[in-house]
Amino acid sequence: MIELRNVTKVYERHDIPALTDVNIKIERGEFVFLVGPSGSGKSTFIRLLIKELEPTSGQIIIAGQDLTQLRHWKVPYLRRNLGCIFQDYKLLSEKTTFENVAFALEVLGTSRHLINDRVPEILRLVGLEGMGEKYPHQLSGGEQQRVSIARAFVNRPPIMLADEPTGNLDPTTSQGIMSLLEAIVELGTTVIMATHDREMVDNMRKRVIALEDGSVIRDQDRGVYGTER
Repeated sequence: MIELRNVTKVYERHDIPALTDVNIKIERGEFVFLVGPSGSGKSTFIRLLIKELEPTSGQIIIAGQDLTQLRHWKVPYLRRNLGCIFQDYKLLSEKTTFENVAFALEVLGTSRHLINDRVPEILRLVGLEGMGEKYPHQLSGGEQQRVSIARAFVNRPPIMLADEPTGNLDPTTSQGIMSLLEAIVELGTTVIMATHDREMVDNMRKRVIALEDGSVIRDQDRGVYGTER
C-alpha cells in the first residue's frame, strides 16, 4: 500500500536532513504508530505522503503510484484516497456536524442523494448518531475529533493518516478514539498515526516505526514506544 525507497528530505533553510535514507513498506490494513521526539521527522513523513512536500531524493509509492512522478493536476485524485486527521480537528465552525462531514463528499461532486445516505451511516459508525445538527462549539473535544474522523473516512479511503489526533484529549476520550481507529482498520483501511502518547502505544502493541533525527531507528511488530527493558 505504501513504500518509501531511500527517501531523504532536506529543507532548503537547513543543512541537516529532516529524513535520511528512509526505507519502509506498509501493507493494506496495517495499524502503524510513528513515534519519536519533536523534530525527529514524523510530520515531514506525513506531509510527504500527502504530497504537501517533495522528497529531496528517493521514491514514495502509494497504491502503485510513484508520487515523485505524479503530475500536479493529479494530486487532488491522490488525496481522495488519503483521509487526514489532525490534533486541532480543522472543523468548519459555521457548519453543523452533518455539513462538516458532507463537505468532504460535496467537493468530490457526490450526489445529494448519496450524501444523505452516507453521512448518517458514518455518524453512526463514529458514535455521533443524532448529533448531526450540532455545531462544533456545542461538542466536546472528543466529539469534535470524531467528526474529524467521520469527515476523513466518509469517502472510505484506503489510507488514513493521523497526526497527533489525541494530543488535546484526556486519556479516556483518547482510548475511545483509538478504539474507533481500530474499527476502521478492521474494515480494511491502513492507518498511520504519529503520536507522543507513550502509554497508548505501549498498551496497544501495534507496529511501531521509531524516528530519531530523521532516521528510522526501529521498526517493530507489536512494538512499544521506547526500547523494552
